[in-house]
Amino acid sequence: MAQPPRTLDAKLATPAQTQTRSQPTDEINANTVMVLTTGSGLTYEPMAADLATVLNDGDNLRILPVQGYSAYQNVRDVYYLHGIDMAFTRTNILDRWRRSGEIPDLDQKIVYILKVANVEENIIVRSDIDSIEQLRGKKVNFNQAGSGTQMSARDIFGAFGVGIEETNLSVGDALQKLKDGDIRAVVATAGKPSSVLRRLKRSEGYQIVPIPLKDSLIGDYLPSTLEHEDYPDLIPEGQTVDTLASGIAIVAYNWPKNSDHYRRIDKFVNALFTRLAEFQKPPCHEKWKDTILAANVPGWKRFDSAEEWLKNNREPTGRKVISDADRNQMFDDLMKWMKGSTPR
Repeated sequence: MAQPPRTLDAKLATPAQTQTRSQPTDEINANTVMVLTTGSGLTYEPMAADLATVLNDGDNLRILPVQGYSAYQNVRDVYYLHGIDMAFTRTNILDRWRRSGEIPDLDQKIVYILKVANVEENIIVRSDIDSIEQLRGKKVNFNQAGSGTQMSARDIFGAFGVGIEETNLSVGDALQKLKDGDIRAVVATAGKPSSVLRRLKRSEGYQIVPIPLKDSLIGDYLPSTLEHEDYPDLIPEGQTVDTLASGIAIVAYNWPKNSDHYRRIDKFVNALFTRLAEFQKPPCHEKWKDTILAANVPGWKRFDSAEEWLKNNREPTGRKVISDADRNQMFDDLMKWMKGSTPR
C-alpha cells in the first residue's frame, strides 16, 4: 500500500523546528507579488516575465506571474481573489466592466498602478482579402470565448455592421486554421511588434487589413498605425496599415494602507518606477519603451503609492511630465479633432 506523504506533525514539532520553518515562509510570502497575465502569450506574458527578470531580488522581492484566463477575466479576478496582488488588463475593458455594473463600486475598488503602453488590434487574413467588408459571412476567429480580444473583435465588426461566423480558438490554432483555409481571418490583440505576428510573411500569402476608427469606437479605442519596421515581412516598405489600439494597464485592488497587500504593491511600485530604464533595453518587450509613468487612465484612480511616488520623484526617463488636467485636455481635444476629421 502506498504511504501518504511525510509531513511534520505540528504536535510533535519542537518550537525550534516550527520557528525555523515559519521565518523563511513569512519572509517569502511577505515579499512575493502575484500578477495575473493571460494565456495568449502575445503581450502580457512576456511583459510579466520582464517584471520578474528585472525586479526579482531573492526573498527581498519576488514577482510571480500567474496565468489568468483573459484580460477581461483578470479584472474580476483581481477584485475577488485574495491571493492576487495585480493584473494586466486593458483600459477599454475596465470601462466595459464599469458600464456593465456587474461589479459593485468597481471604480472605487479597482485602481491602476500604471498605464504601460498601447496595444494594437490586428486582423490577419490571406492575400485575397483587403477589407473588413470582404469578411462578411465568413469564419473569423475572435480568440477564446470570454477573452478581451473577443470583446474588441465584436466591437469592431459591430461598428462596421459586418456579420461573420465567429470561431473561438487560441491564436496559434487559429493561425494554423487560417493557413489551411478553414477560416478566413484571425483577430489578435498584440503590442507591436509581436514576435508571433513577425513570423508571418506576405510572400506566404498573409496580410493585415486596415481598421479605420468609427465614431462609435471613440473613447474605448485610439487610432494607431502598423509600419514596415514593425512587421518587415508582412508590411511592404514605405506602406502602413491603420488600426486601433487601447491602453495596457496594470491594476490592483484598492487595499487599505495598513494591509500586507498594500505594502507588497508599494514595494513593487518603488522597484519598478526607479528601474524603468532597465525595461526599455533589449531583451525586454518593445512596448516598455513607450511607458511614461505619469500617463493616466481617464476616469480611474491611481494606486496611492504610485501617485505619491510620482509627486515626490522625477520621471526616470527624462521625459517631460505634464499635469493630469493638461493631459485630459489634450485627450479631449484629440477626440474632438477625430470626430471632425476622420472619414466614415
